[in-house]
Amino acid sequence: MGLFSFFKNNTLKSIEWLDNSKDTLVYRYPMDGRSIMWGSKLTVRDSQVAIFVNKGKIADVFQPGIHTLSTSNLPILTQLLSLPYGFKSPFYAEVYFVNTKQFTNQKWGTSNPITMRDKDFGTIRLRGYGKFAYKVSDPVVFLRELFGTNSTFTTEDITAYLKSMLVASISDTIAESKISALDLASNLLEFNKVVTDTISHKFNELGLELTNVVIENISFPEEVEKAIDTRSSMGVLGDQMETYVKFQSANAMRDAAKNNGNNMASAGIGLGSGMAMAEMMRDSLKTDTKKSNTAKKTCPDCGTEMRETAKFCPNCGRKMQANKTCPECGASVKSGSKFCSECGHKF
Repeated sequence: MGLFSFFKNNTLKSIEWLDNSKDTLVYRYPMDGRSIMWGSKLTVRDSQVAIFVNKGKIADVFQPGIHTLSTSNLPILTQLLSLPYGFKSPFYAEVYFVNTKQFTNQKWGTSNPITMRDKDFGTIRLRGYGKFAYKVSDPVVFLRELFGTNSTFTTEDITAYLKSMLVASISDTIAESKISALDLASNLLEFNKVVTDTISHKFNELGLELTNVVIENISFPEEVEKAIDTRSSMGVLGDQMETYVKFQSANAMRDAAKNNGNNMASAGIGLGSGMAMAEMMRDSLKTDTKKSNTAKKTCPDCGTEMRETAKFCPNCGRKMQANKTCPECGASVKSGSKFCSECGHKF
């Protein structure tokens, strides 16, 4: 084999990378001991950047387009190789293609629970998961900081590291927000923005740009979820102690009715629950009856007290004027009154 044939078979005249993957960040072009001819074509596609490296030192960077290699567009490499201007012999260099497209649908999740102090439930632990997206914003910094000497570099090689930074920022943001556990779900969009602003500089230090963060869900321990459900159920009836007692008693009666056991303990529980509920109902009726029976009014002629509903005075027989009800506050007002004595409503 002649010298010309040797150079012909061991030199590159065209360099390009067809990315058929969805997760490759950096691809090192396989030189296989071959050199590069001056005048060779370098094709850099959209969302790619080509970087020439010599002996571990980053030299020249090429943006998307078709480039004809010469000493004029490889000034740093020419200087590193100590080549005279206009040098025509083949030269050797490593070529790296960096993918600058956006990598979406990167999943994150809390491997350990986030501990926070809640004003309603005390110290609780919660978990969360979601997605994030990023891209290479500075190929030179990224190649210098993370790539090393691998032949390829995928999202899998860096996701674990990025996820750990992201989860730490999300944990701090939620814990420092002092927002109640009941209100966390309604503030997820605000958390997304705060986390993005907080952690972006960490990505920038690696030559990356964090383009999006999504907190899809925050979950609580089972006991906290039950407490939230109970509070929601009470909220429908009114958040009062009396309402809570009635609510719990009704649940106890329901559970006792579902119990088909024949043992005396079950019967005792059911009987006790029924008696407790009956007692509450009886007290409620007594209260209402007492209120209706104790409502009185006075005869304007003789001053005799009588029931509010009496139509005649039992002492002098005077006919009592029927009262009317204020449409605004519901107070009882004497017939003929022009204004309500409670709220001042004009009739």
